[in-house]
Amino acid sequence: MIMQKIILFFFTIISVPTFGQTYTSTAGGPIPDGGPMVNFPMTVSGLSPATIDTIFGIETICFNITHTWDADLNISLQSPDGTIVDLSIANGSDGDNYTNTCLNAFAANSIVTENAPFTGTFRPQGFIGAFNNGQNANGVWKLLIEDTYGADAGNLIDWSITFGNTPALPFNFTSSNLPIVVVNTGGMTIPNEPKLAAQMGIIYNGFGVRNYMTDPHNNYNNKIGIETRGSSSSWFPQKSYGFETRDNLGIKKDTILLGMPEEHDWILYAPYDDKTCMRNVLTYDIANKTGRYASRTQFCELVINNQYQGIYVLMEKVKRDSNRINVPKLDPTEISGDDLTGGYIIKVDRDDGPGSYWTSPYPSPTGSPINFVHVYPENGVIVTQQRNYIMAYVDTVEDVLASSTFADPINGYRKYIGVNTFIDYFILNEVSKNVDGYRLSTFFYKDKQSKGGKLKAGPAWDFNLAWWNADYCQGDVTSGWAYNFPSVCSGDGWQPNFWWARLLQDPQYVAELHCRWDELRLTTLSIPVLNNYVDSLALYLDEAQARHFTAWPILGAYTWPNPSPIPADYPGEILAIKNWINDRILWMDANLPGTCNVGINENIFTENNFTIYPNPFSNSFKMSFYLPSSQTIKMELTDVLGKVVKQIEKKDYSEGENTIEIDLNSISLKNGMYLLNIATDNGFLVKKVTKMD
Repeated sequence: MIMQKIILFFFTIISVPTFGQTYTSTAGGPIPDGGPMVNFPMTVSGLSPATIDTIFGIETICFNITHTWDADLNISLQSPDGTIVDLSIANGSDGDNYTNTCLNAFAANSIVTENAPFTGTFRPQGFIGAFNNGQNANGVWKLLIEDTYGADAGNLIDWSITFGNTPALPFNFTSSNLPIVVVNTGGMTIPNEPKLAAQMGIIYNGFGVRNYMTDPHNNYNNKIGIETRGSSSSWFPQKSYGFETRDNLGIKKDTILLGMPEEHDWILYAPYDDKTCMRNVLTYDIANKTGRYASRTQFCELVINNQYQGIYVLMEKVKRDSNRINVPKLDPTEISGDDLTGGYIIKVDRDDGPGSYWTSPYPSPTGSPINFVHVYPENGVIVTQQRNYIMAYVDTVEDVLASSTFADPINGYRKYIGVNTFIDYFILNEVSKNVDGYRLSTFFYKDKQSKGGKLKAGPAWDFNLAWWNADYCQGDVTSGWAYNFPSVCSGDGWQPNFWWARLLQDPQYVAELHCRWDELRLTTLSIPVLNNYVDSLALYLDEAQARHFTAWPILGAYTWPNPSPIPADYPGEILAIKNWINDRILWMDANLPGTCNVGINENIFTENNFTIYPNPFSNSFKMSFYLPSSQTIKMELTDVLGKVVKQIEKKDYSEGENTIEIDLNSISLKNGMYLLNIATDNGFLVKKVTKMD
């Protein structure tokens, strides 16, 4: 946004080709408190040679800014041809001012890792070599400054650009083993809201096939609407984005991206504070392997307006449909009878504004209010009868849990909640010691009464601060329980509701929890299985992480809220998370309350009563298994990275011996190992199968 005022400019030109030509503007001005972005223009004229490239071009940018709490500031530079490069984004924490701050691509230290007032010369946030693209540098350059938070104002005093014979070099990103996502906004800055119209292309030639920037945009090539997203993560220099796919007319359109079922709402998640880049992916993979839906994910590398942005995770947003949270569509006209009873998606979280939530009559143990937020139908769509119904249902759940007869097997909490989903959700939050668990981004969903109609926990969401990635509220400690957050962080305004602690007061629930833990420890939560999966992701990311941490040079440096000791390199990050997982699981083995009652677990099938033959297979294989009671079983075949290659029809199977054949002639599979994921409401099993012609 251009500031509407007349400014006089004063320039100093030093024409000494060997040492550079410097243009300085002393016509600064105020930086609006809390925005909007203001641009400070400076006209460069008489530059010789006029063309800037890798032989002669931009070398250094300097500026002086007075401003308290530098982390509020986003500072970028725009060249005459519209290229924009981030110079310093949300750096400096609570420090003040930029005093004689200069940015040069060859400086020893990055401004990302330094402290205010940043006196001296540092590497900039972005790659200023992008300016040296053969453009004519004579014209208007703009220093763009945005104050992203109210409460403190500031001023630009002066700024300068130096051109010379040691120009910054552009970042040379030409290809990747990951899919490449390319976004073009026409030089416009992506706002927090509303969504900005842009063009997006995805280059993906298939798993194991290299992707080149010069390749066609073969996975997607159309319009999108894009905006930044996130709460605490919105302060990070690497931004996360939400976007919707659109058609040529700019109308939102459901689309398949990177093999994920069609939708129009998507997320490009930036793993800036997660130096493994994999914590959310790891969590959602575990959830899916335990038979619970969680967002599908695909690693990629992102380029915006020809600027390399690093590793991202393209992922599904929490949505209602048959491929995601499978509850019925609830139309505004469905206001009575069975129609009214489902489906709903709600969450415990920060509110989204008036009408978007209701407050529980049961505050947290510390007295903090608990907000239930409408996710589906969302605020503005949900009608009064639907809002009243889901509120009343949750009130009933809470009243029953708070009662002295809460554990009654007939009329207690089991009548109203899907117990197995709560157990799996509890295990996932606890094994990862999720510091935000139960109190933020905690989802629940409800089907119609004719389809069971109980309130179920999930899906898992927002685990970037789990798995040893929070240095507060004992999030980094391998001992202790995440649900017991009030005992370690009673002063935090966001607290868990009482449900999780209350359920643990029922011996039957505790026994079922222990049975499920014992089962998962032999499969999905086996330490060797987890180590192998982490290693496989690290290997997949190994090439891209080198580029990512060149763009964001934070390895070995503190980034909120990384715990100490901070590993010096990427292999160190991988080793650290594996060591923490090992210690956390062993602590839970020793401290999980209760014991497993064998009778409770009688419906769970095991490795021993499930066989596959032939294995290795060529084009098909058979499965034989015994069930102690009738079960509904869902199966899918995935590759070792979790990509689904074959969905197998969900069917009911009878008590006793069952034999089925899986025919894979219709799909083209490469030779190698695959995972057959088998899930029922009472159990989950992963079998390895090998394709060999």
